[in-house]
Amino acid sequence: MSRRRIGRIMKEQGLVSKYTVAQFKPRKTTVNESETGNVLNREFNQDKELKVIVSDLTYVRVKQSWHYICVLVDLYNREIIGYSAGPNKSAELVQRAFSTVKYNLNRLELFHTDRGSEFKNQLIDEALETFGIERSLSEKGTPYDNAVAEATFKTIKTEFVNGRVFDSQQELDLELFDYVNWFNNIRIHGSLNYLTPNEYKRKHQVEMSNI
Repeated sequence: MSRRRIGRIMKEQGLVSKYTVAQFKPRKTTVNESETGNVLNREFNQDKELKVIVSDLTYVRVKQSWHYICVLVDLYNREIIGYSAGPNKSAELVQRAFSTVKYNLNRLELFHTDRGSEFKNQLIDEALETFGIERSLSEKGTPYDNAVAEATFKTIKTEFVNGRVFDSQQELDLELFDYVNWFNNIRIHGSLNYLTPNEYKRKHQVEMSNI
């Protein structure tokens, strides 16, 4: 059977070969040489809500293009407190993630990321300064310095991204909204003694009130 005939049959049946699925080709991004150090210093277990927020980006397929997802994670209870998605890997994407945070941004104390230019630039620096949020950056080429964000995106890729192609940015936005709600309120986390992020927060608040 010829390749052309096989291709026609697969098209009629709505089948796609795994060998022809588009693969993400990462673009070279500017790594900033800021003197800002690793203030977090891998202290990933935090006992205060909103004290340390970590972030990262990953990619997702929307039709024939690659779009990006940014999330903000509270180390205290691994809650995704902010998120955004869009066609550009940019400071504006990170800024939009901050705009979805339902908490008072003045409560945030430290923001830690890798050294991608989308995280360390004038736009983000000015936003952090406005709300009095201290900056922390991973050492160059050291992903373990941002291990929780990396692990969160590994989970997101497995549960939300892998094998999916969204029809539009609107569909991605709606699906991401639902996923974040599920992640925070239904999905249990081994690092939280098999509680959801919000269950862990409520439990900890009750314990603290009884002290």
